[in-house]
Amino acid sequence: MKPVNLDQSDGTLTLLTGVTGAAARMGHRLTIAMESWRISVEESDGQPVSAHLTVDVDSLRVRSGEGGLTPLTGPEKAIVRANACKALNAKRFPTIEFHAEEITTATAGYRLRGPLSIHGVTNTVDVDVDVVDVDGVWQLGTRVEVSHKAFKVKPYSMAMGAMKVADIVTVEFSAQARS
Repeated sequence: MKPVNLDQSDGTLTLLTGVTGAAARMGHRLTIAMESWRISVEESDGQPVSAHLTVDVDSLRVRSGEGGLTPLTGPEKAIVRANACKALNAKRFPTIEFHAEEITTATAGYRLRGPLSIHGVTNTVDVDVDVVDVDGVWQLGTRVEVSHKAFKVKPYSMAMGAMKVADIVTVEFSAQARS
């Protein structure tokens, strides 16, 4: 078995947040990039048999914010980043990890099943990864939803909860790898 290794130079890992509560109009829907991550995929006979993803929580960067009463400024992005790292307790739990223990063929690629660990809490999740071979280069992509509650992460809130980050965060991943 030969491992295939990917990192942030091969693609993007992005989080999309929503806003909820009576004062949700005040908040920004955020696009957050995780700028340091790595994946190792073990394969046998050209088929993936395991995969391991590690994301460095401290690499979280706020790219943009839509909505809100005013545009999201640079200093506000720094505050949002600090709040997110605090909510994830990045000092105590510096990584997010997913280990695909079971990989099966799916319609557009593969279904990965295994433990996802965030904030010291581990849950088994399923992730469907689309895989397209374009001239010897795999185009990989997925979009999956993750719940703050499921991993005991308290979403940021203000105004006594009248505005807070929505429970569901959408995770988008895309990368390219030589086949």
